[in-house]
Amino acid sequence: METLLGASRVIDAVNERIGKVVCWLTLVVVLVATANALLRYGFGYGTNGLLELQWYLFALIFLYGAAFTLARNGHVRVDVLYGRQTPRRQAWIDIVGGLVFFLPTTIALTVLSLPMVESSIQVWERSPDVGGLPRWPIKLAIPLAFALLTLQGVSEIIKRVAFLRGRAPAPVHRRELQ
Repeated sequence: METLLGASRVIDAVNERIGKVVCWLTLVVVLVATANALLRYGFGYGTNGLLELQWYLFALIFLYGAAFTLARNGHVRVDVLYGRQTPRRQAWIDIVGGLVFFLPTTIALTVLSLPMVESSIQVWERSPDVGGLPRWPIKLAIPLAFALLTLQGVSEIIKRVAFLRGRAPAPVHRRELQ
């Protein structure tokens, strides 16, 4: 169990670092959007590249922010039933939900996105718009982000099992963090 908890700590640390970088991407999106608006409406110079960069950065925030949010236990829950359960029952719900729903979904999304990424890289796919950006880098971000999300799901299951075995404290939920 200690080896698994060590692996869980490593996964948490990786997603925490990536998440902190992603938080700064929010500022970058605002700056790019501001620059794009100023150039387009203030100086009559518009570029599709800046607009696509905004989209790409927003996608990165969403994709890589998911594992960070899960690591901090800040994801959305339906608390009607879950919130009324004991910590042990909550841990069981998280384990079963993780094994039955979460991990199969994230693994499938990781695997199913790989052929799209491979074909995009093979042709060095670019935006069809004038001044647009390459498409393959943002497509590559999809399986990488889902792989990190999958690993974070594994980490969360490890922590719940460790809690049930008396080897770790009860997970802290978002409501308790505020």
